[in-house]
This record gives sequence, C-alpha cells and structure tokens, in this order.
Amino acid sequence: MDTIKNAANYVSESIQGTGAEASKEANKQVAKDDDAKLSTRATAAKDAIVDKKDEKSHDTKADVYKGKS
Repeated sequence: MDTIKNAANYVSESIQGTGAEASKEANKQVAKDDDAKLSTRATAAKDAIVDKKDEKSHDTKADVYKGKS
C-alpha cells in the first residue's frame, strides 16, 4: 500500500514541479518584456524567483518519493 501511495505522491509532486517550471518561464518572459510596465516586470521577476523555489521543492519531494517506491 505504501508503494502505491509513494508512487501517487511522486506523480503529484512531479506534476506540481512541472507547473512551477512553466510558471517560472512565463514570468521570466514577462520580466524581460520591454513593452511591459516596470511594476509588472518587477512583479514577474519576483514571481519567477518564487516559482523556482517551488519547482526545486517539488522536484526534491518527488525524488524522495521515487526513492521510497
């Protein structure tokens, strides 16, 4: 039963990590957009940093669950 739970958690964390990565990349593009307002660019840059932290966190958790499976 634990193996199934760990596999499900691995998949969940992997998906969340991929989502955070996609969000990070989108925010990086907004931060680089010369046509966007400075405040928008600054917010996007901050959000990209948070997304990177989330991505790493989810990837680390997924690796832990993968090792338990």
